[in-house]
Amino acid sequence: MDDRDHTAHQADPSAAREKAQEHPAHEGDHHGHGVGSASWGTAAKATAHCLTGCAIGEILGMVIGTALLWSNVPTMVLAIALAFLFGYSFTLYAVIKAGLSLKAAVRVALAADTVSIAIMEFVDNLILALTPGAMDAHLSDGLFWSALLGGFAVAFFVTTPVNKWMIGRGKGHAVAHAYH
Repeated sequence: MDDRDHTAHQADPSAAREKAQEHPAHEGDHHGHGVGSASWGTAAKATAHCLTGCAIGEILGMVIGTALLWSNVPTMVLAIALAFLFGYSFTLYAVIKAGLSLKAAVRVALAADTVSIAIMEFVDNLILALTPGAMDAHLSDGLFWSALLGGFAVAFFVTTPVNKWMIGRGKGHAVAHAYH
């Protein structure tokens, strides 16, 4: 198998699941990243990984939108777009460092993080939007930060069981973990 075939093979989520099944010692070292059950610790780490990228992107988007005096909707759109960008970038960095081509790394990042980031962004922004006054609060207001950080906390607890379920089936973060 030449390098192109190897890279294409690695970018295939089913190949990652097969790799995890073929190497049970590797699976055991990472607390259930293969097909089967996943530990709550593994799911929490995967969720924290996605949440870190989401938080950086979302806070940066809010700061930029506020600095440019944008209204709430374009600011939220920018914040969500940056949350996805930063969330994916953490995985991209790790899998490119592991030797994947950019094209293969993008496929892995999309497979690994899309559902997790989408759930976190939905929950976090819903809480921010539903907290009275939070969307009109300034960055210097405690209400803004408490609603945003509270949204991140709730999003973490909502997303962790989803990640546990997905990792246990060889999907989501399990796809990227085969390359860590």
